[in-house]
Amino acid sequence: MFSALSAGFGLSLSLIVALGGQNLFLLRMGLGLHYRGALVLAAIFSDGILMTLGVLGLGSVVTAYPDALRWLTFGGVAMLVFYGGAALRRAWQGEALESAQAASRAPSPRSAALSFLAITFLNPHVYLDTVGLVGAVGSRYDGVLQLAFLGGAVSASAVWFSGLVYGARLLLPLLQTPRAWRVLDSVIAAILLLLALGLWGSLPTP
Repeated sequence: MFSALSAGFGLSLSLIVALGGQNLFLLRMGLGLHYRGALVLAAIFSDGILMTLGVLGLGSVVTAYPDALRWLTFGGVAMLVFYGGAALRRAWQGEALESAQAASRAPSPRSAALSFLAITFLNPHVYLDTVGLVGAVGSRYDGVLQLAFLGGAVSASAVWFSGLVYGARLLLPLLQTPRAWRVLDSVIAAILLLLALGLWGSLPTP
């Protein structure tokens, strides 16, 4: 059972640690001290649902419909360009970090929720990796071992997202000036736009 749990933990962690749109969104929200608990829970719950669906067989359904994956990829590219452009605008304008007490500068709960949903579920890689790959490996286990694999995979999400969002505040001493935030937002914009370019290049052929 431990081998199945550790396999799920290791595979899940290896997939979510890479810098992607969702991680960058959660990092910036963590730096701003906004809705951290709700976002961590939402991220863990989303991963848990997607992994469970993958183990139950949704991964094979996703790969069986390339047209659906193609349109999802278009949505993912548009989402990455939108958030990359927003980060580029912040870098150009030199927005500094709003204080934790400046609630009026925080995104509204609705805006934060919609942004999280878009950046999570419009990402085609979440279906190829979280659903497809985790599902393919998890489906090899039976009964209790399958539950152990899923438990390990979801535990990795819990550890990573909690550390990312709540650990972001450790970077605050380095981000006390508008210049530092310009650098951070420039890096975020570059990563997101490069991800969009790579995603566009990976579009499934008709």
